Amino acid sequence: MLPLVLLPGLMCNERLFSPQLDALSGERRVHVGCIAGADNVGDMARSILDSAPAQFALAGLSLGGIVAMEVVRQAPERVQRLALMDTNPLPEPPDVAVARAAQIERVKGGALVEVMRDELKPHYLVEGPQRASILDVCMDMAISLGADVFVRQARAISGRPDQRETLRAVAVPTLILTGESDALCPMDRHTLMQELIDDARLVVIPGAGHLPTLEQPDLTTEAIRTWLVQR
Repeated sequence: MLPLVLLPGLMCNERLFSPQLDALSGERRVHVGCIAGADNVGDMARSILDSAPAQFALAGLSLGGIVAMEVVRQAPERVQRLALMDTNPLPEPPDVAVARAAQIERVKGGALVEVMRDELKPHYLVEGPQRASILDVCMDMAISLGADVFVRQARAISGRPDQRETLRAVAVPTLILTGESDALCPMDRHTLMQELIDDARLVVIPGAGHLPTLEQPDLTTEAIRTWLVQR
């Protein structure tokens, strides 16, 4: 059975996919890739390819989706299925790059907790009974990864390439998934990806923002499981 490689988002680790790991690990080999060691998307993708099976299904969320697109650009023959979740195929707009550079400087000055708490976390999730506990998980993941990882990953996001041509060439079963209320990666980015990839399937998860794997784990797992057997 085709192995599955999962790529987490900014300042996230395997805990981002805990419900999916619990549900899917008994069905196939599942591996969460590390994208914490480089400051550009190209090197992140190469590190994933170095550790991945010869052929695999690839799913990435947010920054993980950005890296997944670069993995496909570098080695399309190895990726047999592709899932892009709450992510963006376009380069960073100049005004957002300026704001991100300011975040980087704040984090380098010791303000990782403040940047995550005040500038990033409030935009991740929809309101709901699990919001506080999920935000605590997000903060725990960020603190465990540390400031140096934030700086590297933020630089990678800011310098990400335009992947529209990469997506036009994708010819494998593809899932485009987003939380209905994702404030970081708007719906039009996801409809764009669906338009660029022939026969891509768009799934919108209700009651979720930027992290549907944790906000609506059952619906997200169901969508991933369906994609993994899609013809």
